[in-house]
Amino acid sequence: MTVPRSPEEARLLHDEIVVFDLHADTPKLMHRLAYDLAARHERRRPRHASYFGHVDLPRMRDGGLAAQVFGLWTFPYPERGCARSVHAQLDALDRAVDKNPEQIERCLSGDDVRRAHRAGRVAALAGIEGGQALEGELAHLAGFAARGVRTLGLVHFSVNAIAAPAYGMGARPDRGLTGFGREAIAEMNRLGVIVDLAHINRTGFFEALAASADPVLVTHTGVSGVHPHWRNIDDEQLRAVGERGGAVGIIFAPRYLGGRSIEAVVDHIVHVIDVAGEDVPALGSDFDGFVIPPSGLEDASMLPQLTCALAARGLDRRALEKVLGGNALRVLDAVPARAAGAGGGGAVAAGGAGGADRA
Repeated sequence: MTVPRSPEEARLLHDEIVVFDLHADTPKLMHRLAYDLAARHERRRPRHASYFGHVDLPRMRDGGLAAQVFGLWTFPYPERGCARSVHAQLDALDRAVDKNPEQIERCLSGDDVRRAHRAGRVAALAGIEGGQALEGELAHLAGFAARGVRTLGLVHFSVNAIAAPAYGMGARPDRGLTGFGREAIAEMNRLGVIVDLAHINRTGFFEALAASADPVLVTHTGVSGVHPHWRNIDDEQLRAVGERGGAVGIIFAPRYLGGRSIEAVVDHIVHVIDVAGEDVPALGSDFDGFVIPPSGLEDASMLPQLTCALAARGLDRRALEKVLGGNALRVLDAVPARAAGAGGGGAVAAGGAGGADRA
């Protein structure tokens, strides 16, 4: 197929390639609100738009979304108890997979994702949002890796034992990585947990990029070259990630995009291509992350609309395949899971360090 000219053609293209979203916060809903990932949740009318409820298996199938990194987030204070919260969200994700094995499977590697796609199943990966989940202890990191966690965002909206955020509690622009932060990145490299630089301040961003031996991700962000905002990264940061073989997931949150239509997402993706090349941009929706998505991209079923909008801006088939999933897969291929218990072939350990305190 050449580039799609309609949502129907885009949906057919999605069957041929791997469409990969680097960030959706659905497990918190599954854990706290008994949100059923296998049930179709109706999208509300625009004036009653919801801050969550954007992702479920029926709408993922409708949109041709093949792979999802499910974000596991915690309240930052006190740090004690954050690890337990992450394990509880992992438990909720595992229960959904166990109940629906014909529709979804836990995956670790790029090859796992491709195999699941060929089998018609959604590839579910796990990523932690915020280094407070480690509670200042590397043992928690090993436990998460053993349960198949593939990415770790160093910070969220608060300072922690690793670094400081771009905005939020304890934000300080001159604060870089702590000694523990450098140890954590070295351990992430050893275990095969990909460093995620979403939310971190600019000083910590470049220090973490230099400290990591592996390519990094920025799983969900906007770019300040389109819309200046504390949450967004600049052109120098984009080029630095690209030069290290990493990728940048573009968020779907209008407050960071500077616009409320699907074209705002396209603006940010095209800017990344113009600045850093077509090997850098990826999708990082932040669905279910207490955001109201742009018009035309209200939930996972609407992803073919984004593909059409990108094609209309001049992206050819090769560029579309990279942006929609190829760049995320490349980073996953480059950083294999190395933790004991996190074997290949989709095998993910059901327990791990820290599991004993999950009451």
